Amino acid sequence: MHVIDTARSTHTLRSEGRTDTGRIRRLNEDSYYAGAPAFVVADGMGGHERGDVASRELSTAIARGIPLDTPTTTEAVVTTIVAANAAIRSVPTQGGIIGTTVAGLALVALSPQTDLHWMVFNVGDSRVYTWTDGVLRRITVDHSAVQELIDAGEITELEARDHPERNIVTKAIGVEADIDPDVWLLPAVGRQRFLLCSDGLTGELSDDGIAQVLSEGFEGAADRLVDLALLAGGRDNVTALVVDAVSTSLMSAGPGYDDAGHLGYLEETLPRG
Repeated sequence: MHVIDTARSTHTLRSEGRTDTGRIRRLNEDSYYAGAPAFVVADGMGGHERGDVASRELSTAIARGIPLDTPTTTEAVVTTIVAANAAIRSVPTQGGIIGTTVAGLALVALSPQTDLHWMVFNVGDSRVYTWTDGVLRRITVDHSAVQELIDAGEITELEARDHPERNIVTKAIGVEADIDPDVWLLPAVGRQRFLLCSDGLTGELSDDGIAQVLSEGFEGAADRLVDLALLAGGRDNVTALVVDAVSTSLMSAGPGYDDAGHLGYLEETLPRG
């Protein structure tokens, strides 16, 4: 458990994670990092050379770039991702391409005058979900061939699960010289639960199945999710990282604030339609 205090609020964070090679793959190319205020899941590019190295480089970059037990900033997170992109591109290969997805969560300070926010970010098809007030919601939008087909109205979410191009990602860290992650900002208020996971989980479990597990409580949720993915086939590496947060504001409501204690104009950002 980690407690992060500011002059405006206090935040108690717990996390549990698990990664597994799965029932078919011989190498686990997934990795995860849980070091408050930052949490990430990375999935090395399957079929590419040394994907396990790429995912570990990403996790290591986050650990090095984000100090523990204090709020970070959006700029620090993006800078760290850019540094990870450069580090992965510098890894020696035999002519192949290495890369990794990332799904991340970080507690950030936007300014001294605002309460802390959660920065959700992703590149690729690893995901971040929220479980709040009994409702599961996917925050991130996949960078994938099937997501583009869904966005174009050509296939449904259900059809995407078995589509022949379901494993093709359209954006990854380490592949191009420039990287620009998608970012969302969510107010850090009350009790919030997050799931960060690789596509080895979402490829085996429906959102309803994930919601059922998260409804059963925080303790052991990551283990239960991975176990269910393995029982469903375990065709890919699978990683689940569950973060439970309780945020308490120390400030009284004032001009410009809504009842939740955060600036009303700081609504969620939606980088993609």
